[in-house]
Amino acid sequence: MSKTVNVKELIQQKDRVSKVRAIVEKMIPTVLFLLASISILTTVGIVSTLVYETFLFFKEVSIIQFFTSPELKPLSRVDPKFSILPLLTGTVLTSLVAMFVAIPIGLTTAIFLSEYASEKVRKLLKPLIEVLAGIPTIVYGFFAFTFVTPLLREFVPGLQATNALSPGIVMGIMIIPLVASLSEDAMNSVPNAMREGAMALGATKLEVTLRVVIPAAISGIIASFVLGISRAIGETMIVTIASGSTKNFTFDITQSMQTMTAYIVEVTSGDAAAGTTAYYSLYAVAFTLFIFTLLMNMFARYISRKYREVY
Repeated sequence: MSKTVNVKELIQQKDRVSKVRAIVEKMIPTVLFLLASISILTTVGIVSTLVYETFLFFKEVSIIQFFTSPELKPLSRVDPKFSILPLLTGTVLTSLVAMFVAIPIGLTTAIFLSEYASEKVRKLLKPLIEVLAGIPTIVYGFFAFTFVTPLLREFVPGLQATNALSPGIVMGIMIIPLVASLSEDAMNSVPNAMREGAMALGATKLEVTLRVVIPAAISGIIASFVLGISRAIGETMIVTIASGSTKNFTFDITQSMQTMTAYIVEVTSGDAAAGTTAYYSLYAVAFTLFIFTLLMNMFARYISRKYREVY
C-alpha cells in the first residue's frame, strides 16, 4: 500500500528548513567577522602591552639618554645605564652581513632556477634549497658557534669567540631560500613574450636576463630583499648563541656584541627582577624592534606597489 503524502506537512517542513537556513546565513557573517578579528585583536593586545610597559620605562629613564647614550649597563647596582645604541649597532651589523651573503647567492640562485634550469632540474633543486628554511634556528646558532667561528678564526685575525661576523654569515645562509624563492616567483611572472621578443632582436640569454627579466621583476626582487632584512633583524637564537652578550657600541664585526632580540632573551631569562627598570627596558627594546620591522615591511609593500608591473 502506498504511503499517503500530506502536502501541508511538506510545506511546513520546507518552511522550517528555510527558517533554519536563513538564521544560519545571518550568523555566518558574524562568525566570520569574529574569526577575522582574532588577528587584529591579538595585534592590538600586543601593541597595547608594549606601549604601556614602554611608558613605564620612560617614566624612569630619559628618552634622550635611551637613544643617544653609547653605554648600556642595565644590571649595574651602582649606576645603571640604558641605551638602545649598542643593541641597534649589533642588530644592524649582523643583519647587513646576512644580506651581503643572502642577496647575491639568493638572487643568482633565482636567476638560475628561473632562466637557465630545465623543468626537471628546477623541481629537484628548489625543494632542496627550501629545506634550509625548515632547519631550526637554534641548530643554525650552534653551527655558527661550533663550526663557522672556529673556521673563520683561522683566516680572520683578532676574531673573538663570539662576534657579529659568524652569526651574520649563518643568518644569510638561512635567508637564502626566502630571497631565492620570492625572486624566482617574481621572475617567473614575467611573460615569455618579452623574453622571446628580446631574443628575436639578437639579445643573448644573459642580456635578456639582466636587461629585460630583472627590470620587469624588480618590485618582487626588492620586496624579497627587504623581507629578508626584516627576517634577519628579528632573528633570535642564532645571535643569542653566536654573537655574545657584550653590550659594545662598536662597528667592528670581529668583536662580541649583542642584538635587540638577544637582549630580550637575556632579560627574560631571570637576570632582572620583575617590576625593575631593567625589566621594563626589555619592553622599550621590544617596542623599538617592533617599529623597526614594521617600517621595513611597510617599505617592502611600498616598493612592491610602486614598481609593480602588471602584464
